[in-house]
Amino acid sequence: MEMTSLKQAMQIHAQIIKGGNDNPHELSKVFAFSALSPSGSLPYARSIFDSLHTQNSYFFNTLIRGYAKSRDPTQALLFFIAVQQHEQSVKPDKFTYPFLFNACSRLRANGEGKQFHALVCKSGLHLDSFVQNSLIHFYSCCTELEYAKGMQSHHVDPNDATVVSVLRACADVGAITFGKKIHQIVEQNNLLSKTNVVTALIDMYAKCGCVDIALQLFKETIHKDVYIWTAIISGLASHGQCQESIDLFHQMEIEKIKPNERTLTAVLSACRNMGWVNQAYKIFNDMEKTHGITPNIQHYGCMVDLLARAGHLAEAENFIKRMPIEPDAVLWRTLIWACKVHGETDQGERLMNQNLLQTGSADSGNYVLLSNVYASAGKWREKARVRELMTKRRIDKLPGCSMIEVNGKIQEFMAGYSNHPEAEKIYRKWVEIEERLVTEGYSPDLSEVLLDIDDEEKAFQLSHHSEKLAVAFGLINTKPMDRILVVKNLRSCKDCHSAMKLVSKIYGRDIVIRDRIRFHQFKNGFCSCEDSW
Repeated sequence: MEMTSLKQAMQIHAQIIKGGNDNPHELSKVFAFSALSPSGSLPYARSIFDSLHTQNSYFFNTLIRGYAKSRDPTQALLFFIAVQQHEQSVKPDKFTYPFLFNACSRLRANGEGKQFHALVCKSGLHLDSFVQNSLIHFYSCCTELEYAKGMQSHHVDPNDATVVSVLRACADVGAITFGKKIHQIVEQNNLLSKTNVVTALIDMYAKCGCVDIALQLFKETIHKDVYIWTAIISGLASHGQCQESIDLFHQMEIEKIKPNERTLTAVLSACRNMGWVNQAYKIFNDMEKTHGITPNIQHYGCMVDLLARAGHLAEAENFIKRMPIEPDAVLWRTLIWACKVHGETDQGERLMNQNLLQTGSADSGNYVLLSNVYASAGKWREKARVRELMTKRRIDKLPGCSMIEVNGKIQEFMAGYSNHPEAEKIYRKWVEIEERLVTEGYSPDLSEVLLDIDDEEKAFQLSHHSEKLAVAFGLINTKPMDRILVVKNLRSCKDCHSAMKLVSKIYGRDIVIRDRIRFHQFKNGFCSCEDSW
């Protein structure tokens, strides 16, 4: 009989105990249901494991697998360590370590994963293809792409899941050089027939600023599923090719490919990026009627973002209030940020107090936003109180971070960062760049520095934004005709945006910056976003 609830599993377990005969087959079914089913219970599975007279590898690995995919993957590591401390511990095998590496991937636990890698090598399991692929997945997820190159030197034949993991890692950090090498491996191993691999390739090329290659790959693919269509529609939208994105969506409808939730998010993002309010409303209102898709928080978020950017702040607030689902903090922050941008600081402060601060959340984004709202209104005393509150509650602000790939290596820069081996050279380069920018009419937009300091210090702060340091490094270390791609974790500020337009013109360089919102392709003094982002 198939188990469907924890209560049922517990009843079967009770019968096994009453019978006085631990039926291994029935007990393993109860145990697996408790450890792996969404309706199960990991604590109950652990109690079964602890009660076993003989703890074998099946029960050991199953529980690690359950912990690894749970909300708290840390428990997988703690359980492994606890069991290994016993004298008669279960010996880990080729199935144990892939589950541990999965937990480390989800936790981004680089150090712990490397320790497990050492144990794998000591046990001789590093030659097993199953373990090798899980290692590649781990190092890719933790953006340790140099380690993932074990794949070629040890002649590992990657499967589609491994390739997808590596491509996603390349997409996250903008590692186009390594991504192209993975594309070659895909072709050598005849993996282009796998739609998940093609989807990951299209996504990687788009997120690495090569949307033209992504589009060509899309056109060359004969059998396209909804995920492949969604990847290219999203990629085009993020690059500002929004009409092409929506045209492909309509072509998808003509070809009777049913869109999913992510497809509609991509299409609404295209409308948001171009400020197409009426078109977005039509697509949003047709979601359920035409496609049978109930709008989720991402779809509502796109609409609120669109209305807020367009300056329809009251309409955006009413839209949120009419939502049939609970708005999240990100959605409120979107509207509050727009209030700051459009000078409606009273509305922003009211919305912040009503909808975010009363929750007592430790999310730094809420406090930083309120701090910026006060600063933009010149309320420095109120801003200082917010900062003091952050210090008291030990809430840290997420620092600006930019990454650039040069010669196959990822370089990372933090705002005001000075520990880079080439730091002195980089800062000198930006001073040189800024001198040339001034001759073209550039002056720092000091309004972007929301600190109560003098103008000279504000200008200094602006010159040390992370994407400026990354671009300076790129100009030093790349050839005159090379394109510069920078990936940033936060939204670009107006000053950096203005500066990059002029840098592209003065140095004759194509500069691509992928910020938290979208791509900015700077060329000949212009940006693909048309100064709207």
